[in-house]
Amino acid sequence: MELADTRRPRADRARQVADLLRREIVHGRFGDGNLPLEAALAREFGASRNTIRAALDLLRDEGLIERCPGVGTTVAAEKYPHGLHRLLGLAETLSEHGRVVNQVRAMGFVEPPAAVLDRLGLPPGESVVYVERLRRLNGLPLSLDLTYLVRDVGEPLFDADLVHNDLFVLLEGIAGQPLGMAELTVEAVNADAHTAAVLEAPRGAALLMVERLAHLADGRPVDLEFIRFRGDRLTMRGHLRRSPEGE
Repeated sequence: MELADTRRPRADRARQVADLLRREIVHGRFGDGNLPLEAALAREFGASRNTIRAALDLLRDEGLIERCPGVGTTVAAEKYPHGLHRLLGLAETLSEHGRVVNQVRAMGFVEPPAAVLDRLGLPPGESVVYVERLRRLNGLPLSLDLTYLVRDVGEPLFDADLVHNDLFVLLEGIAGQPLGMAELTVEAVNADAHTAAVLEAPRGAALLMVERLAHLADGRPVDLEFIRFRGDRLTMRGHLRRSPEGE
């Protein structure tokens, strides 16, 4: 592979290499955890050793790789894929990667702000069920979920096993119908001191913030979630199709 326009600043070329290497790391190209030597990477990407070194420094700063003199460059942490093409709970999504266990940090009835009532289509003064969970994959803190649920489907959750089950599975059993669709927003935020401590991540670390409003199959909104994923441990994937406008 030859990088475009080798006259560009090294930082720009290093970013190109880092983007491609990041993808290969996330998709498991380096199964033994060891990256090729800098000279081999330079040949593969048609770049100088200095450009390769700068690209590896970027990935090291992200916490994705480690660079040890005399040992080489190794993958430091696995990133788990979270699909965006189906409406699934975290345990369903990551079932092949291990066991998801939930720590319920708070649960109860609350009178939510108007913004929550509006999203859930509820009248002023209506109470909802609030659930806050720390979610771990194989013991690793992966996400902090803040969830608002309409009362009739949320209240039965007080007697449910929230530690070992996704909310989606439980909600479908309670509602007697499947979930249909969800509205989704994803953005990057920095971890505040408290969130960083809960997720065992550095303060200011990049998080993937997901706002998701799930509807039952009949179209009724029942579950509004604000989910903070550790950006160094999770990657979002999806399949998009281009179709004529209006289809």
